[in-house]
Amino acid sequence: MKDTYRHKGMRKRLIDTLHQKGIRDERILQAFDSVPRHLFLDKAFEEWAYTDKAFPIGNKQTISQPFTVAYQTDLLEIRRRDKVLEIGTGSGFQAAILATLGTRVFTVERQEPLYKKTGTLLKKLGFKNIRTFLKDGMDGLPEHAPFDKIIVTAAANEIPTALLSQLQIGGILIIPIGKERQQMCKIIKQSERQYKRIYLDYFKFVPLLKGLNKS
Repeated sequence: MKDTYRHKGMRKRLIDTLHQKGIRDERILQAFDSVPRHLFLDKAFEEWAYTDKAFPIGNKQTISQPFTVAYQTDLLEIRRRDKVLEIGTGSGFQAAILATLGTRVFTVERQEPLYKKTGTLLKKLGFKNIRTFLKDGMDGLPEHAPFDKIIVTAAANEIPTALLSQLQIGGILIIPIGKERQQMCKIIKQSERQYKRIYLDYFKFVPLLKGLNKS
């Protein structure tokens, strides 16, 4: 698993792109500099790993484009030691970025092949502050709640109530909402019954599906 000077040079160009697109948090840009995205992709896509594009990772899933990862991360307002729930482990790249920012990441994947592959990769890369779970993301992770932050990396038709209930008061949930194209929604839990919703830019995500896929 090589990370060469060439890869590092390509990462610098990606960071310049993210900065030009509006990502200003130096901590996030440094995390992108630290995490080798090409290691989270099939070898066939290595040459394009540091372009701002999404790529297939199997099981009809994708690794999000870097700007989308940075955008969602920025909205979370991460603090060190935050307890973060991620719905949709996928390639593991988003979890790696969050872990590099000093959070404790609990990440849920419904696709068993991806869960196994990504769990092995994250261990190989030495991420001790990421815990992976094979579960239905709609249910969240009640046994480890509450969470300071929750990020959903697939599109929901509506906000799962289970996730709202597992959010700490004062906590933030970031989730894309919609069918054909999705609007990013930032939800701040103000009390057990009150939530502030902020609707932001439009993106394209794979759908958030119910149940497990063990094929």
